[in-house]
Amino acid sequence: MTLSPDLMPINTESQTLISSTDLDWTSKESILTRAYLIGERIAIKNIEVQDPLATNPLILRTGTDGCAVLLRYGVVVIFNCTESEELEFLHQINPHVQESFPEKLLEVLPMIIRPNVKERLESGYLSLQECTTERLQIIAEALGKSIVLDYYEREVSNLFDKIKPFTTAIQGKNPRPPKEKELLGYIGGLLLIEQKVFGIVEVGEKPDPIWDFPELDRLYLRLEDEYELRERWLALEKKLTLISRTMETALAILQRDSSHRVEWYIVILIVIEIILAVYSLLN
Repeated sequence: MTLSPDLMPINTESQTLISSTDLDWTSKESILTRAYLIGERIAIKNIEVQDPLATNPLILRTGTDGCAVLLRYGVVVIFNCTESEELEFLHQINPHVQESFPEKLLEVLPMIIRPNVKERLESGYLSLQECTTERLQIIAEALGKSIVLDYYEREVSNLFDKIKPFTTAIQGKNPRPPKEKELLGYIGGLLLIEQKVFGIVEVGEKPDPIWDFPELDRLYLRLEDEYELRERWLALEKKLTLISRTMETALAILQRDSSHRVEWYIVILIVIEIILAVYSLLN
C-alpha cells in the first residue's frame, strides 16, 4: 500500500465521465485496478449521472476504456485507466468529497481475464472468467474495505500512543495527569472510528451484489481471505474495545479525583467557618 501524489488542477473538459458502452477487456494482457481512499465520505447522491454502468455501488465509465466504482465511505476504485485519466477523474469528483484527505491512500491490484481458469488471486494477479459489472463491484468493495481498514489501523495505533499518558497517570507515574477535556476528545475520536468502520463501511458484511448473484460469493470470500478482512476487522474491534475500556477507567479515576477535591474544598470551608465562629465567640 502506498500514497498517491497530490491531485493537481487539470483540464476537466477533455473527458467524458459516463458512457453506456459495454466494457470489453478480454483482449488485454492485464487490467490495472487502483483503489483510492480520498476522504471521509463521497456525496454520491449529489453527482449528476446518466446511464451509469451499474448502481449500488455506482459504476461510471471514465477514461478511454475504463470505469470507476464510487463507494460512499470515501473510496474510488478505478479500472483500466492511465494515471493521468485517474487524476482527471478524481479531480472531477473532488467537489463531492466530504473531509477530503490531503494524501490519498492507494491499493493496487492487477487483473487478467481468462474464461477457463478458476477465479482466484495468484502470483499477485486476480484471475477473472469474465469482466461483469457485478464482479467489478465486488472487487471494489473488497479493495475499499481493505484500504479503509489500513487507514484506521494506523489511526488506532496513533491513538494508543496518545492515551499512554492516561495509563501512566493511573499508575501514578505521570508528573502531569491528563485533563478530562483531553480524554473526552479522544473518546469522541474513538466513537467516530467505530461509527465509520462498523456502521458505514460494514466491514463484516458481504457486498450487496452477492445477494443478487450468489454464485460470486466464492470470489468475494477469496478476496476477503487474501486481504484478511475478517481477521483485521476482529483485531481492530479488540483494539477499540481495549482503548474504550482504558478511557472509561481513566475518566472514572479523573472524576473520582475531582470529586475528592470537591469534598476537601467543602471540608476546608467548614473548618474555616468553624474557626471564624470560634474567633467571633472569643471576641
